[in-house]
Amino acid sequence: MKKPTLMVLAAGMGSRYGGVKQIDAVGVHGETLLDFGVYDANKSGFGKVVFIIRKDIEKDFRERLFDRIAKNMDATYVFQSKDALLTQEQIQLSKERTKPWGTIHAVLCAKEAVHEPFAVINADDYYGREAFSILGKHLSSLENDSREHAMVGYVLDHTMSLSGTVSRAICTVKDDYLVSMQENTKIGYSGEKIISQIDGKDVVLTGKEWVSMNFFGFAPTAFDSFSTYWDDFIRENVQTEKGECYLPNGASNLVTKNEGKMRFYTTQETWFGMTYSEDRQIVKDELAKKIIRGYYPEKLWKY
Repeated sequence: MKKPTLMVLAAGMGSRYGGVKQIDAVGVHGETLLDFGVYDANKSGFGKVVFIIRKDIEKDFRERLFDRIAKNMDATYVFQSKDALLTQEQIQLSKERTKPWGTIHAVLCAKEAVHEPFAVINADDYYGREAFSILGKHLSSLENDSREHAMVGYVLDHTMSLSGTVSRAICTVKDDYLVSMQENTKIGYSGEKIISQIDGKDVVLTGKEWVSMNFFGFAPTAFDSFSTYWDDFIRENVQTEKGECYLPNGASNLVTKNEGKMRFYTTQETWFGMTYSEDRQIVKDELAKKIIRGYYPEKLWKY
């Protein structure tokens, strides 16, 4: 049985957090939140981890995370840069842009490092071991030419932050398969209500919607669909300063264009993450509780 790969999106700018949140220490022995996700993946049958980072954080990334993980499992990293995958003409047209192009672009930057079914996660989100176990089992059963992809959906009100708004893709599901996803970039509390801003209007949500937390599982055939989706995006948005090519939208496009199917698994895990600087203490407290309960050992890795 082939072991799947874990792909980690860790090249974000962290503008709301106010620092490089991917490598901020939150564990008892200086572990990052990502240490715990990789640990869960390793325990759930994943054989390799591929990090996607920015070149400017490489030194700190190695010292504060990568070198430790690489001693315990097969690990590598690749760079996402603003000009990666662009033609010379596109580089010139986008020269005023400063930020990366989003999560589809990040996944495609790692294409050459992945040769087996793979899962994708954000570096700053906590997913829970159950979710890794679900996708690890699914991906281990796939051949490389499969078009049976998968994702794990979370209950919206299990994924909210008290510190500010969050981005979540709301999912439409039928017979355990994804029908479509729509990215909502500003979901937050207004009193006791959960509000999403869509096209400048406030839309009230129930909190029970199934949402994507960017926890997907793909066979390598997904790269072809993502490449086409990226080419269409950059053609239309090459001069935008802030537009991003989102993985949930690309995954939804894969389904709606009949280029693959997306099995929709669910979990009742409660999310926490490093979106805002105020979240850091919450994350530390939640992880400490899990260590006290024995869910995690006090020391995750051999040093």
